[in-house]
Amino acid sequence: MKQILHYPTLKTVLAVEKVLQNAELVLPKEEIKRRLPMKIMHQTLNLILNYLEERGMVLQGDKGVLWIYNPSGKLQKAIEEGFEI
Repeated sequence: MKQILHYPTLKTVLAVEKVLQNAELVLPKEEIKRRLPMKIMHQTLNLILNYLEERGMVLQGDKGVLWIYNPSGKLQKAIEEGFEI
């Protein structure tokens, strides 16, 4: 396992979340870094993205990262009451 050199601040995590939430399509990591209001180390971005993926907020793929979290009460209710075909 790699040694973590720099842990992100809450401000940085929230900035990454905001960039991803406002994106309409999949964003490559370099594009996320470009859209952030501050500079960020690649390792720090990876740490944040892994955290968000573990929480079920983003999906990471070959083409980039996609925000998937939806706190909608209606969606949660539909999932709970739904059935499988």
